[in-house]
Amino acid sequence: MKKEKKLYEQLIFRDWCKACGICSAFCPKNVIGRNEAGEPVIENPDACIGCRFCELHCPDFAITIIEQGKETGAINNG
Repeated sequence: MKKEKKLYEQLIFRDWCKACGICSAFCPKNVIGRNEAGEPVIENPDACIGCRFCELHCPDFAITIIEQGKETGAINNG
């Protein structure tokens, strides 16, 4: 039985981002690239493994990784 690959959504908050490049430089799967202005762009979203390195190391809290299919803030009461 093959395990289904988890998919993640990458959200970049442009107003908070100062385009430092940490997220793109250290992404282990090269999900995040940079445009001509040096701003992060999501180039390969399906390759994201959900390690959250970008999210944890962003000095501006400008990126969030969300597992698709998970409701944020939802409470499961059984």
